[in-house]
Amino acid sequence: MFERLPSNWMLAIKSIGYWFWLIPVLGIPLSHYWSLNSQYANAWPWLVVLVVFGVIPLLDFIIGRDPANPDETVQVPQMEQQGYYRLLSLATVPALLGMLGWSGWVFINHDVWSWVGQLGWILSVGTVTGAIGITVAHEFIHKDPQLEQNAGGLLLAAVCYGGFKIEHVRGHHVHVSTPEDASSSRYGQSLYAFLPHAYKHNFLNAWRLEAERLKRKNLPTLHWRNELIVWYAVSALFLLSFSLAFGWLGALFFIAQSIVAFTLLEIVNYVEHYGLHRRKLDNGRYERTNPTHSWNSNYLLTNLFLFHLQRHSDHHSYAKRRYQVLRHFEDSPQLPNGYAGMIVLALFPPLWRAVMDPRVRAYYAGEEHQLTGSQLI
Repeated sequence: MFERLPSNWMLAIKSIGYWFWLIPVLGIPLSHYWSLNSQYANAWPWLVVLVVFGVIPLLDFIIGRDPANPDETVQVPQMEQQGYYRLLSLATVPALLGMLGWSGWVFINHDVWSWVGQLGWILSVGTVTGAIGITVAHEFIHKDPQLEQNAGGLLLAAVCYGGFKIEHVRGHHVHVSTPEDASSSRYGQSLYAFLPHAYKHNFLNAWRLEAERLKRKNLPTLHWRNELIVWYAVSALFLLSFSLAFGWLGALFFIAQSIVAFTLLEIVNYVEHYGLHRRKLDNGRYERTNPTHSWNSNYLLTNLFLFHLQRHSDHHSYAKRRYQVLRHFEDSPQLPNGYAGMIVLALFPPLWRAVMDPRVRAYYAGEEHQLTGSQLI
């Protein structure tokens, strides 16, 4: 639909379209409002989940891909200096935290819902804190300004996944698409084999990386300058606040939406790197990360919702590039749908493998030996 528009037009459209993050955030209070006095009260809390994972994948096909890359010599320097894009992403922080606190109040006080409605509410809120909150946090933790670093840590603490701030930057980006990376899924590995391994090893690796950093400063692991202790303490404060405000059910709600959010993150990790790996060189090192080591998805709609996260190939090659100037590379391996649709597909391993395994094999055609030994981490 937009593939023939001039690049300048597309960049102007996208500068406004990045505000689409407000749609799922506002979808939470709207779904609650529409459930009031409704004979389908238990259905409305599922609204955000159904739209994100049912409607958006279809709209991705209808709306199509985004052809626009900014000009490197003129537009990229200008766009990276524009405070508008930074303020746009920072605006998500108070909106998401406010939505989270209000959602906890609704969970406790809206007694019309049965467990079915409550489950839908937790999944919807967790989808927003995961899809929007962690995505924006991911953008922030790759940037140098302390304001953005702290904003990213705060959003991750709100879903009890502060270790991502350490492990993702210092672990995943170093070892991506190698057997050393727990966030890079292997060819033939199911989502359900990937998830427990990712939870465990990413948590442990974050502690290892932070302990090594502190050791270089001649400090013990259990020190107030341990960043993990800081962000897990913030998560504990969130939990305490929900407990004091809403009782044990409030604490349950906070923990449950956190699990949904960081599980969504790890499913995205599974999708982003499935079956791809960096070749080992004769000197024993892995080749440098380039745009061929991550799956790219250039569907316009989901890229607007996710601040260009789906241009993941460029992100892994140039991690500090801001979201508004990330590029699409035609020679990167391409996903057949946006992340929302691919997440649904990943939940069904036989369907996932039927769609993705031929793409992986085609990508390594002529060097199928690259797939051997890449089955498991």
